Amino acid sequence: MTDSNLTRYTIEIPELSLVMLMGASGSGKSTFAKQHFLPTEIISSDFCRGLVADNENDQSASKEAFDVLHLIADKRLQRGLLTVIDATNVQAEARKSLLKIAKANHCLPVAVVLNTPEKECHERNQSRPDRQFGPHVVRNQARQLRSSLKRLKKEGFRHTYALNPEQIEKAQIKRVPLWTNKKYEQGPFDIIGDVHGCFDELIMLLEKLGYQMTQTDNHELTYQVTAPEGRKVIFLGDLVDRGPKSNHVLRLVMDMVAQNAAICIPGNHENKLLRKLSGKNVNLSHGLAETMEQLAEETPEFIEKLKDFINSLVSHFVLDDGKLVVAHAGMKEAYQGRGSGTVRSFALYGETTGEKDEYGLPVRYNWAKDYRGKALVVYGHTPVPEAEFFNNTICLDTGCVFGGELTAMRYPEKELLSVPAKQVYYEPSKPLNPESSLSSQQQDDEVLNIEDVTGKRFIKTSIKNTICVEPYYAAAALEQLSRFTVHPKWLNYLPPTMSPCATSKLPELLEHPQEAFDYYESQGVLQVVCEEKHMGSRAIVQVCKTTEVAEQRFGITSGEQGICYTRTGRRFFNNKQLEAEFIDQVANSITQAGLWDELNTDWMTLDCELMPWSAKAMELIRQQYASVGSAANAIYPAMAETLKKAENRGLAVEALLQKANVATDNAKAFRESYQHYCWPVNGLADIKLAPFHIMATEDAVHSDKDHLWHMNLIKQLADNSNRLIQATAYKVVDLTLADEQQQAIDWWHRLVANGGEGIVVKPMEFICKGENGWVQPALKVRGPEYLRIIYGPNYSMPEHLHELKKRSLGKKRRLALREFALGIEALERFVNKNPLREIHECIVGLVASTTEPVDPRL
Repeated sequence: MTDSNLTRYTIEIPELSLVMLMGASGSGKSTFAKQHFLPTEIISSDFCRGLVADNENDQSASKEAFDVLHLIADKRLQRGLLTVIDATNVQAEARKSLLKIAKANHCLPVAVVLNTPEKECHERNQSRPDRQFGPHVVRNQARQLRSSLKRLKKEGFRHTYALNPEQIEKAQIKRVPLWTNKKYEQGPFDIIGDVHGCFDELIMLLEKLGYQMTQTDNHELTYQVTAPEGRKVIFLGDLVDRGPKSNHVLRLVMDMVAQNAAICIPGNHENKLLRKLSGKNVNLSHGLAETMEQLAEETPEFIEKLKDFINSLVSHFVLDDGKLVVAHAGMKEAYQGRGSGTVRSFALYGETTGEKDEYGLPVRYNWAKDYRGKALVVYGHTPVPEAEFFNNTICLDTGCVFGGELTAMRYPEKELLSVPAKQVYYEPSKPLNPESSLSSQQQDDEVLNIEDVTGKRFIKTSIKNTICVEPYYAAAALEQLSRFTVHPKWLNYLPPTMSPCATSKLPELLEHPQEAFDYYESQGVLQVVCEEKHMGSRAIVQVCKTTEVAEQRFGITSGEQGICYTRTGRRFFNNKQLEAEFIDQVANSITQAGLWDELNTDWMTLDCELMPWSAKAMELIRQQYASVGSAANAIYPAMAETLKKAENRGLAVEALLQKANVATDNAKAFRESYQHYCWPVNGLADIKLAPFHIMATEDAVHSDKDHLWHMNLIKQLADNSNRLIQATAYKVVDLTLADEQQQAIDWWHRLVANGGEGIVVKPMEFICKGENGWVQPALKVRGPEYLRIIYGPNYSMPEHLHELKKRSLGKKRRLALREFALGIEALERFVNKNPLREIHECIVGLVASTTEPVDPRL
């Protein structure tokens, strides 16, 4: 738009554009920029010259200065930020490089020309000590500017404003949203895929969605449409061609748009139809001939109205604060919300590789494979057998006209609804049957891109906001995951580390339940659950109802029904037959308990303890504990015997002998402690599984349930398990009642006296926020004999216990909360069917936490 005689002094600038201020030196560009734009939006050539030369007037640094200016402009436009260039810009060559940047970023260039008289420019320069140059400089720049005005439109400027001094003084900047910007429209929406003239199916689908349609005698409208609950339809284009009633579909859609009951974007078939209706020489192929026959029934007035309608359609829309993008053939992240011929072409046709497949059709480049955007992109264009989410995109063209279905997606619910085609209206050139039993997302997840999980990462979680993972810890985690863990598609969850309670105030104990109770009470938690701590290894069990479910939901094609892995993601069982029997029995137990139906699922993620400890840790026991026990039981009794002989000879070794006797008793207790956790495993009958969380099932992460819900369902599972699954003993404690606290403490004493490991104290709510933020999801309170395994045979000697009581828990607790948040986030992403890379971003972050230095004995 060119307007050199503004009457209202209003300059309309697209919200995303490259604004070039043009004018001779002294014309007031910098002043104008400061008056109307943010300081961060302005890139001044003088400022850039100062950056590279410490002198804004050093003309010898101009090349480097403009290199910096171009770089900043390019980066800002990439991020979708309005950018203002404060330079003379009077030479076509100077503008050319900037126009190239705008074009590369699909942004509109805007020229704001300041026509300040030469005399006034020269006077201003003379008053500034850094602008002492002759009038010939301004004269040459003004001449170049006048010459440029005639060429700006041809150069590519979509908006040009030439201002005289009065207009400069009174100008008002109005930022205008781009046509593609509908961020203010937040839905809810019902997004419908390619209709292709299937009018009857469209009516059925709209009725299924709750829309009511009545025909009217109104000359302006054919259909009166009532939308349910303020919802609105979004049509993804390709309303016409191939199907039997394209004209009826057009009438309905045009009426819905007129009544603000629908939004419509164009498809390539509408674009071709418009060219035909406009008299262009268009090949009547791909169903256009049928559409033209159907439109022959319509009046000339309707045809003109139709042409205006199609011509008004915008390539794509960004909606719901940028969370949703709709486009006929899809939309790359770099194109979203932009306006250019390239963007429109991509929205209509997508991209092709230049090759043709065995059916003679162009091979389309799968842009969604590389999509990493935050906005959900909903599109059509290329028919698919079934609508499925893929890398935060979804194609809703399910080939109704080819005998498939007409599909809609409710937004933000992401619920899919379809109606079957009444018949095959048009024979497809290519079969719609899927080429693989795996979904597109699962096929894409076969190869993970290292760039999606390496480097410094900021992971957003629902519990702990953003978690930062340092690159060196991520690298160590990736090394561990790539070499030792189970198939990546099984890994949707890893459990967090667990912090112990604070050090006990009792002189003879390191840990005691009272400190756990005091912690939660200090956080405003009034009720906790105390669960028996089992003598086993932490295990995650992924179990599916059938092997077909494992393939469909996890993408596992090896015939496995499930898997059991350790807290670091390693396969628990080395014997695959034993693992298969184990998973089969867990699945049967779920069936017998009726939990598949009760939870409306056909898979589960269970957080458990698997016993005995020796089933997984036998080598650790042999090398780290048994060797210490053997040495201690060999050395200390011999030492005591020698000292006893010395005492009998009258030597003063009483203190040493007493220590040796205590050490002998401690060595014996040490061996007995770890032997509680060991028994031979010759088959499934020797294994016990104690689940304590049903972490996730289809469409649900059960962190919103309290711990009693989990305990009750696990009891139900254990009662139907044929002795494999063991329920966990627990007590609910009201922290406001001292007697309930004491009963729980007495229970802990009984457990540890009988060789038990101790208890775990948890707030009643699975995810709990206290008075000072998120509270620890669990605190372990271990018995004194179990701690002998952890800290060594003689840890209970007063001098050693005194040092241990100085242990610091701060970092352990920070890691516990971070890992807990990452674990829940990974599950939520899996349940929401996010790409595997987004789930593994959390898993890598969680494993990275385990590589951070912290006392492992905590």
